[in-house]
Amino acid sequence: MSFRSHMETALAEARAAAARGEVPVGAALVAPSGALIAAAGNRMRELNDPTAHAEMLAIRAACAAAGSDRLPGHDLYVTLEPCPMCAAAIGFARIRRLYYGAGDPKSGGVAQGPRIFSHPQCHHAPEVYDGICEDEAAALLRAFFSDRR
Repeated sequence: MSFRSHMETALAEARAAAARGEVPVGAALVAPSGALIAAAGNRMRELNDPTAHAEMLAIRAACAAAGSDRLPGHDLYVTLEPCPMCAAAIGFARIRRLYYGAGDPKSGGVAQGPRIFSHPQCHHAPEVYDGICEDEAAALLRAFFSDRR
């Protein structure tokens, strides 16, 4: 099986989130077979839930589909560097690889801020690949926030 990026699915979810008035972040979760098993965009405002980040929603859906609280061998594509909450959930779910687009100097939890996966208390750290479709992901965020200023 050859590698296939699913970042376009995550970007589509981010664009849909922006259209709903949510911060444009999208996620796609992929099974070891390469099949897409869950995709989501931010829904915090819609659901009145501060934990309804794209990553959390995709992880919840994938765990429900798998009938398990862990997703070993699964890969997660996210348009923005996960926050500390989402990074912890990624570790708890035992996700194999994390691919993300834009870095998040203000709220990131992987390469910025607390760097969740580098702590000795972290039970599992995925392989991390950043900068995937970074320009497009960052442009979505810039446009969203410039429209609100």
